[in-house]
Amino acid sequence: MLVEKIRCKYGGGGAAAAAAIIAEANKASGAIVKVEPDAFRSIVDRCEKPLIIARKSTFISTSYQYLTSYRGFIFYTRSKEPLLFKSTAEMVKTDRIWIPG
Repeated sequence: MLVEKIRCKYGGGGAAAAAAIIAEANKASGAIVKVEPDAFRSIVDRCEKPLIIARKSTFISTSYQYLTSYRGFIFYTRSKEPLLFKSTAEMVKTDRIWIPG
């Protein structure tokens, strides 16, 4: 059913439809800015009530990924150590973070 909707909307084969879906995902996600962990913590500290999306990865070695939004941008960082944030931060833990591109 989804494939039919994609074909109707974009026409052509599966590769073109997949490329169109990725392009739309990039538009929907806005600008994603990768920063160092210290810069990420500084951005979070500027927010009154920040929302942070967090993931712990244990594939090969342990790493931590974080996302937050600030002034219309999405900021992303990766760290080998867990980051500590102020008590007003709301943390949402997830099993997967996907960054397009």
